[in-house]
Amino acid sequence: MNKEDIINIMSDKYAHLNDECKLEFSNYSQILTLKKGEVLVKEGQISDKAYFIVDGSTRAYYLKDGKDITDWFAFENDFICAINSFFQNIPSPHYIEVLEETTLLVISKDDIMKLSDKYHDYERLTNRVATKTMLKLQARIVSMQFQTAEQKYQNILLAYPNITQRVSLTHLASYIGITLETLSRIRKLKTRI
Repeated sequence: MNKEDIINIMSDKYAHLNDECKLEFSNYSQILTLKKGEVLVKEGQISDKAYFIVDGSTRAYYLKDGKDITDWFAFENDFICAINSFFQNIPSPHYIEVLEETTLLVISKDDIMKLSDKYHDYERLTNRVATKTMLKLQARIVSMQFQTAEQKYQNILLAYPNITQRVSLTHLASYIGITLETLSRIRKLKTRI
């Protein structure tokens, strides 16, 4: 897939971009393909890049007392970045890892700002991406506070039906805030029904 096709997908999914904006966006961005296990952002790194996932998957995670805690998955047509580092220009508190071979469209914060200042269409796209991300994170907070382990698992399956084939169960359990043993019990109960 070329940049034009990728930018057209973004334009269709998030907000219409006029042809001039698309062309300039294409000039500022680059396509990057990474292998499973490669790291986009490391803890302590200042990251000024946003990534649109064309194909593949990523996760963001923290290391806390030697324990790996997943807090975000991103799949095709999602954006991902080191949010704290990107918006506050501070070292990232987490890592972003590629979970399978992944193709991304990459653009820097400076270029995003240039495009947003010049094109209302692009500004609208960034606002919609930010809003979608904020709503997704709010839904996750509500889920963590008020849902049972089984409800959390069912909700992630509704959002991403093939997630168990794409991410490790250890990372999935961490993301929904349960132990791997609890996730295994829930999965066993579902297969019996």
